[in-house]
Amino acid sequence: MAPTLKSTLRYLGMLVLAAALVWLSLKGIPDVEGESKAVFLWQTWARSNKWYLMVMAGAAMLSHVLRAYRWKMLLAPTGNQVTLGNSFLSLMVGYLVNLAVPRGGEVSRCYNLLKLQQTPVEVSFGTVVAERVVDVLCLIALIAISFFVEWDKLMAFMGALPMSSGGGLLKGLAIGGMALAALVVAFFMVKKNEKVRKIVAGFKEGLLAVFRLKHNFTFAIISILIWLLYFVMSYLVIVAFPETKGLGLSAVLTLFAMGAIAMAVPLPGGAGSYHTIVPLGLVMLYGLPQGDAIAFVFIFHAWQTFIMIVGGLLSLLVSYWMIQWRK
Repeated sequence: MAPTLKSTLRYLGMLVLAAALVWLSLKGIPDVEGESKAVFLWQTWARSNKWYLMVMAGAAMLSHVLRAYRWKMLLAPTGNQVTLGNSFLSLMVGYLVNLAVPRGGEVSRCYNLLKLQQTPVEVSFGTVVAERVVDVLCLIALIAISFFVEWDKLMAFMGALPMSSGGGLLKGLAIGGMALAALVVAFFMVKKNEKVRKIVAGFKEGLLAVFRLKHNFTFAIISILIWLLYFVMSYLVIVAFPETKGLGLSAVLTLFAMGAIAMAVPLPGGAGSYHTIVPLGLVMLYGLPQGDAIAFVFIFHAWQTFIMIVGGLLSLLVSYWMIQWRK
């Protein structure tokens, strides 16, 4: 099967799976006589405190600005001095692409930065990978804290998930074996291909930029602030809804852990997996009625997605205008 056709079929398969999971989640909303599921979702939205949601949107944009500044810091040791504006525009374009193509935003934001400021893609992509490593460490720390706070509840929740079975372990080992084989093949390809060696050298330069930072403390503080803002965003959304505002701060940490499990599934924008796993956790861990849990998660995810779409589209338009103006 041709690689393009195979990729297309795989992408279509992910879309079908995401749609199926969303549909199954919607079925969990109770049927009330004279009230459709859409009306139930709308009424949940109507009961929300819009002021909290607007503040949450502001916190989201501030986190994106800090992330763009952190990326700018990572690119500096590679000899690429980019502006904060171009870094921010490229970052938001990447978020927009990620909603349609899982993990596609990491590459698209590098290409956008190339068009805006002639930054080599292989170098900027290396810094993106380094950035992801830092984010994973921050996420692991948050998940560890959430398990420490809610150990019994989260372990019971993890045990109830299908991925906790032995079959999942075997699948993980198989994927690890294939990844190792791919690395071996890539190693021999790099040794024989000069062009590939140059690309790998650029990627390595970007990846190791984190060790050549002039302001390590500032970089660490910004990384912590980004994740603190994510915590604040989740808290603001939880207190914005009457059904969830009494859950407390521990529920925000738990939401992080459940969200991380859901977003690990490679579906566009986490659609489907987020709508299935997070409501299940809210029902199991906090006794939230199933309909309320599903409605909350749908609106939470939709509001986050709306912010990214608006910010991404505006950034795409501004980037296009800047590129055309320079030409």
